[in-house]
Amino acid sequence: MVCFIGRSNVGKSSLIKALFSLAPEVEVRVSKTPGHTKKMNFFKVGKYFTLVDMPGYGYRAPEDFVDMVETYLKERKNLLRTFLLVDSVAGIQKADNIAIEMCEEFALPYVMVLTKIDKSSTGHLLKQVLEIQKFVATKTQGCFPQLFPVSAVTYSGIHLLRCFIATITGNLKTN
Repeated sequence: MVCFIGRSNVGKSSLIKALFSLAPEVEVRVSKTPGHTKKMNFFKVGKYFTLVDMPGYGYRAPEDFVDMVETYLKERKNLLRTFLLVDSVAGIQKADNIAIEMCEEFALPYVMVLTKIDKSSTGHLLKQVLEIQKFVATKTQGCFPQLFPVSAVTYSGIHLLRCFIATITGNLKTN
């Protein structure tokens, strides 16, 4: 089991839809309204694994966000990885500390995914990548050092993220 967490409007549902673009049997709805996901959505990928789309935090977060998500993260023993989505235009925001602190406190293995890279200039994207890599190296213990820059619009980085998910869920044999 893996889960995706991030601020409202970071592009969680769009990213999940892009990840499952090769699996038409998995229906992912994307709302035009940011912050539309209010409950956890579970996407079962055959008998292979389950992906959980967490509600967004920050803008339009559900009132019970912390209780709901904290309980899930703390008690879910089969959670292989948490994917923390960060907007490439905005970078790590104060609200992202909620998710980072939960992952660190519960000693969860997590990885940062930089979304909406199609909206950032190359220079700005490079600056964000370097800032996030420095943040991960100096301020986190459980965060995987590999950053995944992706675009749900151009599909840039999607294949690499798919392969990473397949590897950690044991669905991509490396030898």
